[in-house]
This record gives sequence, structure tokens and C-alpha cells, in this order.
Amino acid sequence: MDGIGPKKKRVQSALFMCNYNAVRSLAAEAIARHYFGKSVYIQSAGVRSGEPADPFMIAALDEIGIDAARHRPRTLAQLEEWEGLNFDLIVTLAPEAHHAALELTRTLAADVEYWPTPDPTILQEGSREQRLDGYRDVRDGLIFRIKSRLKG
Repeated sequence: MDGIGPKKKRVQSALFMCNYNAVRSLAAEAIARHYFGKSVYIQSAGVRSGEPADPFMIAALDEIGIDAARHRPRTLAQLEEWEGLNFDLIVTLAPEAHHAALELTRTLAADVEYWPTPDPTILQEGSREQRLDGYRDVRDGLIFRIKSRLKG
């Protein structure tokens, strides 16, 4: 052992999971596709359905040239039905999603990582710009972590 710690294997496919696939996992998928879409297979899903894509997150991504306006939220069950679940890495961004991902590892050989990520939708007070700042913080944190984790 060289003292640096275990080397993480190169990720070939990644799934980003959250509660509704409308804010955090939507952003993570769009960011990962922007930076790694030609070298890593990327998807996202929510544990539950019912939420449309959040317009504040779409705006925060658009500010940096990432177009996620066509994103249609999907659940883990829909993703499994459409194409199956075959991922090297599952990144969870909320506790409920983390619990669901750990359940998946009973039948799926995937690494699961929990990246605690604040929910910017709880910011209901303040100006549009103040609310958008919460989404920018989430976006920028995800950019940093995704670039660090998925680089070859």
C-alpha cells in the first residue's frame, strides 16, 4: 500500500438519484453530461414522481451554458423498466434516495456514494435573485464534485 489510499476505478456509467429528479439529480445529470457525456454513460432518477423540472435550476444551469430545459423527470422504477439498471456508480443527493440506492445493491453490483446536497427549494423567501443564489450554490458544488469524481 502506498499510503495514498485505494484508487477508485474509472466510472463508465453513473446514476444520480434524488427525491423527485426535478432539482438536484436533474442538475447533476446535466452537468455530468456536459463535462463527460462522451466518455461516461449518465442518467438520473427520482425515488418518487410528480414534480416538474424546477425552473430556477433550469435558469441556474442556463447561466453557464448548460441546457436542461428538455429534461423530463423520471423515477427509478421508470428508468429500470425502460432500460434496466446497470451502473458502476450511483450518487445519491438526498437521504431518501440514498436508502433506495442501498436497497438496489442487494441485486446490483454498484458503488453507492452519498453526497449530501442542500435542497434549494426550501428558500421561499427573498427576491428572485436571492432564491437563485441557493440554486447556484448547489450547481457549483455539484460541478466541483462531478469533475473531481468522474475525471479519468
